[in-house]
Amino acid sequence: MTAVAPRPQGRYVPAVLAGDTVRTAGMTPRRDGELILTGRVGAEVTVEQARAAAVVAVGNALAAIRATLPEGTSFRPVEMVVYVASAPGFVDLSVVADGASDLIERELGVDALPARTAVGVHTLPGGAPLEIALTAMCG
Repeated sequence: MTAVAPRPQGRYVPAVLAGDTVRTAGMTPRRDGELILTGRVGAEVTVEQARAAAVVAVGNALAAIRATLPEGTSFRPVEMVVYVASAPGFVDLSVVADGASDLIERELGVDALPARTAVGVHTLPGGAPLEIALTAMCG
């Protein structure tokens, strides 16, 4: 079965293969092109909701990687950047990002966990509570 990348929400591609590296665009928690949740974490969005949204967003990133690579090509995530739309004073960015890490570990194993950065921002496209960019090595 061939993976299907999420539909871009603008003028970009979901992922690019450059040599033995795949880089994804920032992925928000969308299903069938629609955000499943909006708002800032720590205000309109709870930590638990944000963790669940991170699972959807990183699932979209993994799908984009799989759709970019020839079928059957192995890959390993090496870097993940998680942008969290945060209410003032919200500091549990790593707790939110752990939702994405949990999915990577479930799908690919603990040895596939990437280096990770979690960054709090004021706002994200469409009012998304988070956005995830993933870089993977393949081959």
